[in-house]
Amino acid sequence: MTESISWGTAPSLDDIEALAHAAFTALPESFRVLCGEVPIVVQDFPDDDVIIDLDLESPFEILGLFQGPDLAAREAYAAPEPTMIFLYRRPILDYWAEHEESLGAVVRHVLIHEIGHHFGLSDADMERIEDAG
Repeated sequence: MTESISWGTAPSLDDIEALAHAAFTALPESFRVLCGEVPIVVQDFPDDDVIIDLDLESPFEILGLFQGPDLAAREAYAAPEPTMIFLYRRPILDYWAEHEESLGAVVRHVLIHEIGHHFGLSDADMERIEDAG
């Protein structure tokens, strides 16, 4: 993914959200359909509940989270819990600063892995999806 953005300051929540939506839209349709109309929420850090539930030592340990039931579980219940993809801006920015990838590529990688892990895809499956884009 090519970025034509010049960062004069640290990318904002809105900047990360725009990159996430562009990355999601560019994913193969067969992969996007797994998620349905899933909202992508960008926060600076995970909520305290997430930190506690995942037993994280630091909020920088997690770049994103797919939260909610998969498609089969959503169809089985009249009112399932909401499905959302969370991206955590500050940990993503730290990762980006330490690696030689574009910010868009990092965001795309996090999206693919959050969706893939949630739906039980293998690392090889996710790598093929990343290579396809």
